[in-house]
Amino acid sequence: MSESVKNRVIIKTASTEFEPYDFDGPLQEDMSLLRLSHDNETGQGAYMIKMEPGAETIRHVHKRREEYLIIEGDLIEDDGTILGPGDYVIYQAGSEHNSRTKNGCFLIGIDYSFSEPNVNVT
Repeated sequence: MSESVKNRVIIKTASTEFEPYDFDGPLQEDMSLLRLSHDNETGQGAYMIKMEPGAETIRHVHKRREEYLIIEGDLIEDDGTILGPGDYVIYQAGSEHNSRTKNGCFLIGIDYSFSEPNVNVT
């Protein structure tokens, strides 16, 4: 659920339903996504991801810079790095990885490019 007034959008993230996660190809049943300003066509903008315990992303190459903040839970990167609440990660365009969680994870992410037009929040 979101509210819009001129030049402002408020998204009630606590009461808005997340959709199935499909960023890296097929739907992943153990992950869900809430697009905040993320535009599926441009691949840019902010989003929230919930990962159930044991969930794992599909290995992927970033077309744009990706940044994310772990809000709750754990996230284990493919090199064994364990992330937790408050950890902020930046992946440059062209980087490749996958992530998994042991106990579940909730994060907010942003994908963007400095060389492509900005995304407009609607």
